[in-house]
Amino acid sequence: MDELYEKAKPLGAKVMSYARDSILVNMRFLDVVLSALVPEPQKGLSGFASDGMKIYYDPVFLLKKCKEEPAFGVRAYLHILFHLIFYHSFRYDKMDRKAWSLSADIAVEAAILELDVPGMSLQKDEKVKRKLLGMKGEISAFTAEKIYRYLKNFQVGGGEREELSSLFFMDIHKYWEQGEELFVTNEQWKKLSERVKADLKSFSAGRSKSESMEKSLLEAAKDRYNYKELLRKFTVMNEDMQVNDDEFDYIYYTYGLERYGNMPLVEPLEYKDSKKVREFVIAIDTSASCRGPLVKSFLQKTYALLSGEDNFFRKMNVHIIQCDHQVQQDTKITCKEDLDFFLSNEKLTGFGSTDFRPVFSYVEELSEKGEFENLKGLLYFTDGYGVYPEKMPPYQVMFVFLDNGDEGPQVPPWAVKVLLDYEEIEE
Repeated sequence: MDELYEKAKPLGAKVMSYARDSILVNMRFLDVVLSALVPEPQKGLSGFASDGMKIYYDPVFLLKKCKEEPAFGVRAYLHILFHLIFYHSFRYDKMDRKAWSLSADIAVEAAILELDVPGMSLQKDEKVKRKLLGMKGEISAFTAEKIYRYLKNFQVGGGEREELSSLFFMDIHKYWEQGEELFVTNEQWKKLSERVKADLKSFSAGRSKSESMEKSLLEAAKDRYNYKELLRKFTVMNEDMQVNDDEFDYIYYTYGLERYGNMPLVEPLEYKDSKKVREFVIAIDTSASCRGPLVKSFLQKTYALLSGEDNFFRKMNVHIIQCDHQVQQDTKITCKEDLDFFLSNEKLTGFGSTDFRPVFSYVEELSEKGEFENLKGLLYFTDGYGVYPEKMPPYQVMFVFLDNGDEGPQVPPWAVKVLLDYEEIEE
């Protein structure tokens, strides 16, 4: 077996070189991506795999598959490239892994078939096209994100998932574990994705466009945020009444107790500087397009991230403002009990058109009345479509809206636009 493997290595290398050249000739916009990966043989691998730096393959397996279908090597090589430029491997750890892995494979194959590049067809393609056509009614565009949502929301059964996995399988995702830290950095691949997105326009001139390709590249190039990190922008350094373990010397303390009875030599400091949430505003867009369980899920998610002792000062000043085209309600939160009560008892009001300006005017009025000592920021949960204020406020502003698969609306240059996945809010 070892002898067979060694004999297959040079032929396998030639097949991989041919695959690379074929992709480069037909799709010049992938030149930079191709140069970022190095093929490397790996014994016993029943398929292709990549860690973002190398493409691994078993020469014996590759030659066997190419004997059955000459285009297999080119197709598998391209499949790997698309996974990386679509950013699939870097989101693997945040999802239901089996569902995400399948969604990524479907998205890649859909993009390849839409591009219709010569010399890359496989025998299963017609069956794959029929399957994609059957799913088209429920999925607006074949990006991994939308396919994943389809698999989760429609509760696709185990039997159908097995059929889909068998039909769309091309590579092994064994290196998609981020913990192994084998990848080229996500920032490097993001830059490559942006380059491909730009070059795709010239490639597509005069051709039928690949909607799946364009949408997947749009997803890959998006700025994504960890919502747990977002609230750090609203933290403020202040004194908090609690034991400061960092500045407390237990040696002198216990020595005093032992030597002089109940008389410690050093008393613990009863305060310390902490970065916690003290004052900020959560604005909820209650227009017709934002109502429903998602708003409550967003509040519950935000609450869960803020409710820890490490995040809140004992005394806080948080305003939850509901607004459509006018301010409908303002609920002041001073402690965790207030927040619990709000989530359990308050109902959303409004559901008119969207105008963001009233909230900013209202917050300005509150500030002038002395309601805030040091307002750190405003978090506005919305669908993003409305009238924005022209003037930059004296605090940080983030417009947070759900990711619907596009770039979303433009926000003022002084504000941060944040896209949150449905899965991130509902998890």
